[in-house]
Amino acid sequence: MNILIFGPNGSGKGTQGAIIKEKFNLPHIESGAIFRKNIGEGTELGKKAKEYIDRGDLVPDDITIPMILNRLKEDDCKNGWILDGFPRNKVQAETLAKALKDEGINLDYVIEIVLPRDVAKLRITGRRLCVNDPNHPNHIAFDAIKPVEKDGKLVCRVCGGDLKTRADDQDDAAIDKRHDIYYDDKTGTMAAVNYFKQLDGPKVISVDGRPSIKEVTEAIMKELK
Repeated sequence: MNILIFGPNGSGKGTQGAIIKEKFNLPHIESGAIFRKNIGEGTELGKKAKEYIDRGDLVPDDITIPMILNRLKEDDCKNGWILDGFPRNKVQAETLAKALKDEGINLDYVIEIVLPRDVAKLRITGRRLCVNDPNHPNHIAFDAIKPVEKDGKLVCRVCGGDLKTRADDQDDAAIDKRHDIYYDDKTGTMAAVNYFKQLDGPKVISVDGRPSIKEVTEAIMKELK
């Protein structure tokens, strides 16, 4: 079972990928980890990628896609894989689809977690971290895990501890830049998703990302066979 998973930052894509990984015992492959591994191990592709990264340039697809294909051909991927974080645009989608076909690797499912842009942003900016335990879930946008108010300020709903925010969660420019790429349906990530929708072969599973984690999981699992 070979799967591509898409969703904007804030959609819960990483959470759902981890659940699918556990359910079907598949490696959850994140494109950034492939870069780090190749650079860290000093592979030829890693050395080439590092030259671009050190200059602040994007790594071209003729380096990125061979790295991804090498990873997908490793032993732990024999029974399937979940690829997360690539492709990010339509050209990459077209190039990846051709490369997979040329290698005789079937793409079985494309999972798309659909979330309105304003909701995705709120999910990111609304996260709050407990200073006592970062695993205590607190989020100002969800009633089930909303922080409680004490002495005029919001505190952890679990332990009453102080709350803080991650700096990158509050960086509007950074969030908007990532979302500009994802929601671009002409050349960006949404265009990549739409490309896979018109291909013969993979089954596209589009699920509403607004309900609870459990409900989103159930909607995905109902379609995975």
